[in-house]
Amino acid sequence: MISLRDVQDAQGRIRTYVKRTPTIRSRTLSEMLGANVYLKLEVFQTTGAFKVRGAFNKILSNLEAARKSGVVAVSGGNHAQAVAYAGRLLDCKTIVLTHANIPRNYLNATKEYGAEVVLLEEFSEAFARAHEYERQGMLFVHPFDDPLVMAGQGTLGLEILEDVPELTDVFVSIGGGGLMGGTAVAIRSQKKVRFWGVETEGADAMALALAAGHPVEIRPTSIAKTLGAPSVSNATLALAREHLANLTVVSDLEALEALEVLLERAKVLTEPAASCTLAAALRAKPHFKSEHHIALILCGGNLGVDDLCEYYARFLKS
Repeated sequence: MISLRDVQDAQGRIRTYVKRTPTIRSRTLSEMLGANVYLKLEVFQTTGAFKVRGAFNKILSNLEAARKSGVVAVSGGNHAQAVAYAGRLLDCKTIVLTHANIPRNYLNATKEYGAEVVLLEEFSEAFARAHEYERQGMLFVHPFDDPLVMAGQGTLGLEILEDVPELTDVFVSIGGGGLMGGTAVAIRSQKKVRFWGVETEGADAMALALAAGHPVEIRPTSIAKTLGAPSVSNATLALAREHLANLTVVSDLEALEALEVLLERAKVLTEPAASCTLAAALRAKPHFKSEHHIALILCGGNLGVDDLCEYYARFLKS
């Protein structure tokens, strides 16, 4: 488990390398929900997503070993880019293990940051291969099941609370649960804010784990690809039990309809993994009053044009 002190230490450690992204009030969404709605614009983070926070915190905490033996990561998208970018800035050799069907924009960006990319037909092989590299001396930067990674992700929670001290509610999407866990500790250690977890159908590993009482392996099918962790961990499951007031699973269609609203009304292009927070907030509208202050964490914006056009044609055009 991590503490507020761990997140504060991470904030000091990574400050030079990551952006302090803005949290802005949306007049349109506030009117839609009948409350004060704020967007945490992590879409403007370096590499386009929150993942650089955890990657830098992990590598900087083990920098000598990382420079000596290199860094290995497992990712289907944003974590891959984050680790590759951190490795380039910190002068570390980087290997990323990913699925052969990784979206082209993620693959190209990861390679451009200098990482060696290993494409695997079965994503389940990736963690086993990563542990082999780890046994050879490389630093394994897990996408979520690592206290240093979670503490790094939690730094965006500190920023939200600084920007919106009246905060009452946070909507955060869940893949493996590292972002949820880190931000919940960062915020709820200081203020008893309601945390609303959000997943999409076909990427609902946390909902299934909470129902079963233990992590459950899934084969993700949602278009919210960056939520596609094959399972949560015991640590993130425990953090969800401790901090979540609610967990909502929305459909891909709801996530895309919310994506369209964010693009047309807030002028922000997100991934479905981020827009799903608005979809869940719209479902929860009866729970809000004018005095509530609600933050939606827009965790990433790395949606390729090809995927955007495909999703529009498949779900929204009719």
